This record gives sequence, C-alpha cells and structure tokens, in this order.
Amino acid sequence: MKKQAIVGIDLAGSPRRNTGICVMKGNRVDHWTTVHTDDEIIWYVENAGPSLVAIDAPLTLPPGRKTIDDRNGEHFRACDRELLNRKIRFFPVTLGPMRMLTVRGIALARRLRRRGCTVIEIYPGGAQDVWKIARKQDGLPSLRRGLAGLGVHGLNSAMNGDELDAVTGALVGQWYVKGRAEVLGGSKHRGIVLPLPSARKQPKKARKR
Repeated sequence: MKKQAIVGIDLAGSPRRNTGICVMKGNRVDHWTTVHTDDEIIWYVENAGPSLVAIDAPLTLPPGRKTIDDRNGEHFRACDRELLNRKIRFFPVTLGPMRMLTVRGIALARRLRRRGCTVIEIYPGGAQDVWKIARKQDGLPSLRRGLAGLGVHGLNSAMNGDELDAVTGALVGQWYVKGRAEVLGGSKHRGIVLPLPSARKQPKKARKR
C-alpha cells in the first residue's frame, strides 16, 4: 500500500530568510530542502502531492482583528492562551517579527487551500516540549536524537535547524492523521495542532511467563 505524503513547513517571516520544508512518508523523511519564496513552496508542495500540509506559522488572527495592524482586537488567540496555560513558550502573533510571519502564513495557507490542500497550523517548539525532546536552540544533534527516538527514519546530519523543525511539523501531521494529536483553541482551521502526550510510544512490557 502506497504511503501518503505529508509536508512540513518551517516558514520564515520573510522570503529573504530560509524556510525549511520536508516530505514525510510514513515514519521516513522522503525529502527535505531549504527554500525561500512562496512560489518555491507551492511548487514543492504540488510536486509532493501530500494528503496534509503542516505549517509552522500563525494561520489566523486574534479575535476582533481584521488585519494584523488592527489594534482594536485581542493579542492572544484561544490556542495561544492554551499554550500559556500549559507553560509552553511561544511568541504572540502581534509581537515584532511575528506580525510579518502571520501575514505570510495566512496568505500561504489560503493559496494552498485553493489548490485543494488540507492545511493545519503546527508549532514545532510546542510539539518538542510535549515529546520532551530538545528544541533546535538546545543543539541540532540533540534534536535529531529526539526525533529518531520517536521513530523518525531518514534523518541526516546535514539538516539545518529549519529543516529539522519542518520534520517535526511533518511528524505532528502524521500523528494528527492517526488520531494521536489534539487541536488547541477550536477547529483545525483556527487552532494549533499538538501531539497528545499520552500518545507517545511506551516501552513494551515484558511478557509474563
């Protein structure tokens, strides 16, 4: 049976900066690269033909805001407040560079959905915290070991931090389609998808004789 592809994207706020992207089939990284423009991302996704695209970027605005520059609304979305409650570190969508990332993420998700793609918002740092593995700031070798410990195959020492976060996003997508993830803040179109803590594989118990 052919395994469905899932694309993970660690989106940068600006096309001048690196965006990590990868395709995962089953638990194996099939391909990964670094891209820059939205057109490059769209081309990559269309060639992969994924069943799901997982984007590391805010894909919605806080309640009451019609645009990111609208100062009449709230600073936090429902999913952001849930991250706060769980003590998971993150940057609010209205803060500095996150504003540009939010605008780009919303526009990219819209383009992909118009092409028939199913798109979810993910947060690699939050997923890594749930899985109790290193974030990229803690060292790429540690993050690679953590992902490998979760059963990811095809990792490469040449992968940069953006690409490893893209792998993390794709893995969250895999868990999501298998029912091993939750959506913080409501529906999949308005929340952040995180892996379920209880879904992490546990060591096999020894058989009773």
